[in-house]
Amino acid sequence: MRRRQSIDLQGFSHANPIPAASRIGPHLYSGVLTGRDPGTREMPVSLEAQCVNVFMQVRSLMAAAGGQLDDIVKMTFWLADYRDRDALNREWVAMFPDPDDRPARQSMAATLDGGCLIQCDLVAILEE
Repeated sequence: MRRRQSIDLQGFSHANPIPAASRIGPHLYSGVLTGRDPGTREMPVSLEAQCVNVFMQVRSLMAAAGGQLDDIVKMTFWLADYRDRDALNREWVAMFPDPDDRPARQSMAATLDGGCLIQCDLVAILEE
């Protein structure tokens, strides 16, 4: 058996030959997750819709890797409009409602292409 396992998601792929995430033992690191709609593969125009899709991708990734949301240790977000965090915060609180049980989070400004307004990656520690 290989030590490293690539994790792919249905309806989500990168333009380059890379998986959605990689796992070695209990350690899971994602690549960039975007707000592209996994059903239509279209990029929604609004940040709100892209945020919904990003968090949907996070849920799908954790399920595909055999993990749970509470296995996530840290998430990093890149935003086209760094100060526009209302939609991000709404989805964040919906996914992690307990302020005493949330992963670390970092948000940064970025120049994103293809209509993308938000991207994220995550680190998780899974049960073996």
